[in-house]
Amino acid sequence: MTLNFNQLWRYQDDFLHGIQMTLTLTLIATVAGMLIGLLGALLSNNRLPAVRLLIRSYVEVIRNTPALIQIFLIFFVLPYAGLRLPPFEAAAVALSIYMGAYSVEIFRSGLASIPRSQIEAGQCLGLTRFQVFRHVILLPALRNIYPSLTSQIILILLGSSLASQVSAEELFHTAAFVESRTYRSFEVYAVVCAIYFVMVLSLRLIFAGAERIAFRWPTRR
Repeated sequence: MTLNFNQLWRYQDDFLHGIQMTLTLTLIATVAGMLIGLLGALLSNNRLPAVRLLIRSYVEVIRNTPALIQIFLIFFVLPYAGLRLPPFEAAAVALSIYMGAYSVEIFRSGLASIPRSQIEAGQCLGLTRFQVFRHVILLPALRNIYPSLTSQIILILLGSSLASQVSAEELFHTAAFVESRTYRSFEVYAVVCAIYFVMVLSLRLIFAGAERIAFRWPTRR
């Protein structure tokens, strides 16, 4: 069998659309998941045991079940409750919830890494609670968890391929469509693999540059 990539050029618009949808899905899941994670991390120290139990249950259930099953539950089960979501929206909701569960633990560990003496020093300077949280707690915590958080974003990008199982029009779904038209399985998936590799490598370079810009202050004297 001779390799032939020429047949794939006619589907370049489909591949570009798939890349756009994959990046959009990743962005939505990342932003929503980080908001869920930060809120969950703050509530995990709530004085009410019921709230702490709710957050812990959410984290354990989501982290210990496959993301694909969660997508299926959102897409196939919610319609029985009267809530029917299109494939892309269902995948975005499921991946956001999935990202949120991991973000809760990442943010919680970051907040816990800030010494109590550092917080008290901010309070002694007369800072408000919000100013202490923003400048003394949140920014140093983000610096501590940045590698873990960006790695999780990369995993969400790669995991977005699961959305193809409910016919969400992302990159892997596009690959299956092109393969069904050209019957060039190796060529199609080799190209898709290369695209994922380039996207991940590009994100890593962007994250590395953002880290150098955003966290330039020294950690020790």
